[in-house]
Amino acid sequence: MTAQTPETRIVDSYRIACDGGEGALGHPRVWYQIPADKGWVECGYCDCKFIHRDFEGKV
Repeated sequence: MTAQTPETRIVDSYRIACDGGEGALGHPRVWYQIPADKGWVECGYCDCKFIHRDFEGKV
């Protein structure tokens, strides 16, 4: 049995929402603020990593 690696998404906004993206199988919608100095944030539910476009390839 293999574990799935968390998804990584490149985004254009520093304020993002995550709902798991799987309809009824997802999770409650939560909002995150990507820190301008860090450039990324991870969802506390599904571990999806959101990277701001300005930090793509640097994280």
